Amino acid sequence: MKKVVILITNALLIAFVGITIQAQSKVAYNDLHRPQIHFSPKANWMNDPNGLVYHKGAYHMFFQYYPDSTVWGPMHWGHAISNDLVHWSEQPIALYPDSLGYIFSGSAVVDHNNTSGFGKEDNAPLVAIFTYHNPVLSQQNKDAQYQGLAYSLDDGHTWTKYENNPVLNNPGITDFRDPKVMWYPPENKWIMTLATKDQVTFYSSPNLKEWKKESEFGEKLGAHGGVWECPDLIPFETDGKKIWVLFVSINPGGLNGGSATQYFVGDFDGKTFTSYSNETKWIDYGTDNYAGVTWSNTDDRKIFLGWMSNWQYANKVPTKAWRSAMTIPRELKLKKVDNNYLVSSMPVKELDKLKKDVVSLKNIKINGQYDLSQKVKGLSGQYRIHLTADQAESFSIVLSNELSEELIVGYSKEEKEYFIDRTKSGKIDFENGFARRYAGRRLSKNNKLDITLIVDAASVELFADDGLTVMTGIFFPNKAYNKAIIKSPNSFIINELVYAEMKSIWQNQSASSQQKQLGIFEGHGDIGAGVKPGSAKYDSKTRQYELSGAGNNIWGNHDEFHFMWKRMKGDFILYTRG
Repeated sequence: MKKVVILITNALLIAFVGITIQAQSKVAYNDLHRPQIHFSPKANWMNDPNGLVYHKGAYHMFFQYYPDSTVWGPMHWGHAISNDLVHWSEQPIALYPDSLGYIFSGSAVVDHNNTSGFGKEDNAPLVAIFTYHNPVLSQQNKDAQYQGLAYSLDDGHTWTKYENNPVLNNPGITDFRDPKVMWYPPENKWIMTLATKDQVTFYSSPNLKEWKKESEFGEKLGAHGGVWECPDLIPFETDGKKIWVLFVSINPGGLNGGSATQYFVGDFDGKTFTSYSNETKWIDYGTDNYAGVTWSNTDDRKIFLGWMSNWQYANKVPTKAWRSAMTIPRELKLKKVDNNYLVSSMPVKELDKLKKDVVSLKNIKINGQYDLSQKVKGLSGQYRIHLTADQAESFSIVLSNELSEELIVGYSKEEKEYFIDRTKSGKIDFENGFARRYAGRRLSKNNKLDITLIVDAASVELFADDGLTVMTGIFFPNKAYNKAIIKSPNSFIINELVYAEMKSIWQNQSASSQQKQLGIFEGHGDIGAGVKPGSAKYDSKTRQYELSGAGNNIWGNHDEFHFMWKRMKGDFILYTRG
């Protein structure tokens, strides 16, 4: 039995709160397209990762979430926690929309010095900084986006919105969102990196509440085919100095169509970011890694996570009770190639704990084709391929099923590029541009040619040359692939291929598609974290939840679908049970 307690302190009049009661159907974590080694929500819609923060041994992942549908809607912050970046426990919704608007993307920090005043000397608060999106103002073409705060004093389990929100008002910009905040030690201040139309604006604050504009970046630099979103500014210690990298997502305008994430390498002095180059660089050359940002409070580790989809078709992909997954968390490094700084990314080392059956094949002679199907158990998992570049020929790994559906991943020697081809991968007709081949150029000058593939039920992630070229793609076969063949028009030797089957992170869990969520539909004020009564045991016929208030401070009534309440006087506490 769950119990939710909410303190109401605002002057609310009457509000109608609806309970969405869906059928008691179970959604298996092993359905055809459900990722087995990537995080996906139990049910309904998910997009951008938000508020990534490490605190007291736990990695917190908040995310854009709509609990009432599998398509985008009024945004909330979903929440999941992990102690190893691999196994995730989904938590109750952290932030609900309120009278100021939907809860769009943002970040979270540990306020170690309690600059905000939200915490105590012995209990540093977690502070979330997010964008409010006001749908009413948006329809009126007014300044609908501004920044707000929420804080947690119980390690991220419950959140209180700041009573003086918003803390940064809109200066007259349509797209004014996605704050990524970090502490800047040289000047003892917070830095906010904010997406503003097709640029980035930097703000500073001593306390997270009062913000001063410092500078702008991006005019005539990078890709400008769409709106800039979800920026992130992080430092690397390289060659004995600090070098900064600014990540910016763009939609549309990505390298391979739709949405993608570019980055800039340069200097930051606490006020201004200066890029070393005008060249547009991409963190991922695939189609399905967007809105990626890094965890805060992880010391020297730079751990990056993206949303594994694309706005061209995210609302249309053929999954049923849930939509979207996150990429594998990736560790970032800054590397120098021909006097040019490039960001590499590889799966976090923690992923290795999922390996079970490992097969190592050496000196594989490829003469036309080589059937891997009899050598490996299952096809999902990790493939590591080692070759020498001067001896390697063009080749592809073809995953297929008896329906002649196939996913092709490979390397073109002639074009010096890696590619993913999902032209015949299965369900492809839900969006015109989905069925296609796309490529990423080889950036390494090393004679070693190494490829790591992470293959899940409906996704592939390619990490080539120690993560200098990365590609992510999703696919939707009508039946699981059961055959793997390496093909090449010429003969050559693969020095080693290591395959590791991966254990599912879900451990035979099942998830109810039922949300039974209480959220504000009408009224004024803020009910904090919102109300989420019930569980799979909820009985709509007997209406087994109960309501109690402090004395005569609250009046309420309900049926199996709606709950109506009214503040009578003073403050009150609202209890619900399911």
